[in-house]
Parts: sequence; C-alpha cells; structure tokens
Amino acid sequence: MKKMKKLLFIFIVFFLFLIFVNFNLCKATTYDVYPEINAICAVAIDGKTGKILYAKNPHLKFPPASTAKLVTAMVVLDHLSLSEKIKISKNAEQIPSASPKLYEDEVYTVKDLLYLMLMKSSNQAAVALAEAVAGSEENFSMFMNRKVYSLGLKNSHFVTASGLPAPNQYTTPYELAIIFYEALKYPLIKEIISTPVKIITSETGRTLIIKNTNKLLDNSESEINIIGGKTGFTRASKHCLVNGAYVEDKLIITSVLGSPNRESLWQDSKNLINFAKMVLDHKISPIYITTVVNTGVLVNRNFKNSQSKIYKKSKSGYNKYTKKKGSKKMLVKKKGSKKVLVKSKKSSIAKNIKIKNTRS
Repeated sequence: MKKMKKLLFIFIVFFLFLIFVNFNLCKATTYDVYPEINAICAVAIDGKTGKILYAKNPHLKFPPASTAKLVTAMVVLDHLSLSEKIKISKNAEQIPSASPKLYEDEVYTVKDLLYLMLMKSSNQAAVALAEAVAGSEENFSMFMNRKVYSLGLKNSHFVTASGLPAPNQYTTPYELAIIFYEALKYPLIKEIISTPVKIITSETGRTLIIKNTNKLLDNSESEINIIGGKTGFTRASKHCLVNGAYVEDKLIITSVLGSPNRESLWQDSKNLINFAKMVLDHKISPIYITTVVNTGVLVNRNFKNSQSKIYKKSKSGYNKYTKKKGSKKMLVKKKGSKKVLVKSKKSSIAKNIKIKNTRS
C-alpha cells in the first residue's frame, strides 16, 4: 500500500512538472517572442498563400509615401513600351525630388525612368512617366485607382504618381502587401527593386549612377534572400517599406508604415521576416495586434499611452490572447477642442492573397 502511495505521489509530481514546463514553453512561443515593431502599422504575409502571419493595425488607412510608385510602375508597364523616349517637362523638373535631379528637355527611355523611380525614388521620373501615359498626373491617378480596384483593393486611393502628400491619398499595410505581390508579377519591377547599383545614360549623354534606397539588399544573413522592395518617407507617413524575402523556399512579404526613423524601419522589417519564418515553421502562432481603430479617414497624429490588444490564431479565428501594459501608442482624433481617444477593436483577417472584400 505504501509503495502504491509513493508511486502515486511521484506520478502527481511528474504530472505537475509537465504542466509547469508546458506553460512556460507556451509563454516562450507566444507572448515573449512576438516582435517589437515600432511602426504604427505593419503586416507580414505568406507570399504563396496570402495567410497573414503578423498584423499590427493591418487595415489602418495611412499615407503611402513613395511606396505608391509600385502602382505607378505597374500602370506604366501596362501602357508604354520600355524603349519609348520621354522628354522631361518643365512641370516634372519643378517637382521636389531626391538626387539626381532631372532637367527640362532631357530625354530618357521609359525603362531608365523606371529605374530612377523605383531605385532612387525619383519623384520627377514618376511625374514624367505619368504625363507620358495620361497627359497629366491628375489624369494618371485615375489609372492608378482603376488598377488597385481591379485587384479587389478598396481601402487604397492614390492622387499622386510619386506618393507626395495629397488629400485623400492612402493605403493600408495589408493592401500595400497585396500591391507588392502583384508588382512581383512584372519581371522588370522585380529586376529593378533587386538591383543595388545602376548606371543609366540619358539620350543627351548625361550619365547617372544610382543606388537603391532599400538597405535590406545589403543583408548578410545567409538564410534570408531579400528580393527587394520600395521605401518611402514623408512627414505624415514617416518611414515606410514594403519588402519581399525568400527564407529557404518560403516567400515572405512585409509591409511597414510609420516607423520613426530609418534604422527602426530596417529593424522592424527584419523582425517581421524572422517572426514570419517561425510562424511558417510552426514554431509560433500568428499574432494580431491592434492599437488604433480606422475611422475611414486619416486620424490626427497625436499619441497617448494605452494598452495594446494581442491576438493569436485559434480554430475559430483570431481571438484575444493577452494584454500588455506599457507605452504603446494610440492615435487620437480631435472632436471640437477636445482630444478623444479612438478605442481599439478587432479587424477582419483575410485568408487569401486575392481577397475581394476588405474592411477597415
């Protein structure tokens, strides 16, 4: 009898030990390892299935900055031949842009202007291409919006070919990831965004050396193969990047909007890639974080300390997992002379890359 009691005691102790170990392992593979993302909103998706692997405010409407140039590039390739020659207009010359500056009456091929636009983020090149397609940037924006609508994206709207600030211009992290996925179907876009350095020559003999603005192309991690991406920055959007990477045979697309600085942008993107890889390797569950609710318009960018809601995937979908107190930022909107906190709520999660209905 004593022997039976002793065996029962050992069994109970062992059982409790297993529960304790399992509890701590669960903590290590859910809560403790979720990536620190400083951007206001971001997503990581499986580029083959469209499954969302990480989401932070994925349906928040946000200024796209120069990531809009991906849509511009697709529209241009749909309408112009690469060898077509374009003369820089006075209007295009006057557009604020990164160096090298383009001058009125210079002539470049469509292909060279695409390199300038996607590698060096030239706003002048974007406007010159837009004028070649539609006569004016205003007319060209209609082509851009038809393009994104044809992809089933209803939470993106473009006004400028360059992504320079304009009223009622926005996208979402999720829809930007879909835009990037579609852009990869254009071989030239994929080639350009993966090119670190390029030398181009105008028809008048001017030689330009351009370097890619995406510093992730310098990545030295052997198991991560960066395809390339598109950076962006304005005062409203802060630092942005939509990027693609192959990890082994897995395509991971990350979209980051609103990082506070360039270094944070690179780190946010790397953290998302590494986290997404763990999800695809079944080492961790997908995570959904919401700190803001989208009101259908861009909210005022003032911040308050708040709690962030964290969700994990369950059989019935994404459910709340835990809350973490801290200095997570919540957007607020103004109501009269008072600032009103915008409450958090869960957004829908898309299950397929070619989603037809999305909501904020």
